[in-house]
Amino acid sequence: MDFLVRIDTTAVYRLPDRERKELIERERMRGRELHAGGFLRKAWSLPGQKTNIGIWSARDADQLTEALQSLPIWPLITLEVTPLATHPLFAEMAREGQGGLMAT
Repeated sequence: MDFLVRIDTTAVYRLPDRERKELIERERMRGRELHAGGFLRKAWSLPGQKTNIGIWSARDADQLTEALQSLPIWPLITLEVTPLATHPLFAEMAREGQGGLMAT
């Protein structure tokens, strides 16, 4: 199941410089692990904001919650999660053998 996850990291930037840098490095390492594990499929930064959005995949909402709670910045973030359903156009294309994924 796919989810659109919006993470506001504003509170991270209120930390003292050294603590923030160490936390961000741990976060970067964990993000790479989650990407390699198939949970974090793609992420984008939002220009002018301390917010990112990403497409996350998990078996269900409980597994997604576990993955998100494993983030070192978890106690400091505000997030919004939106479950995603397959659009009928892409379901139709998949049935026709056209895949259904567009290159980005």
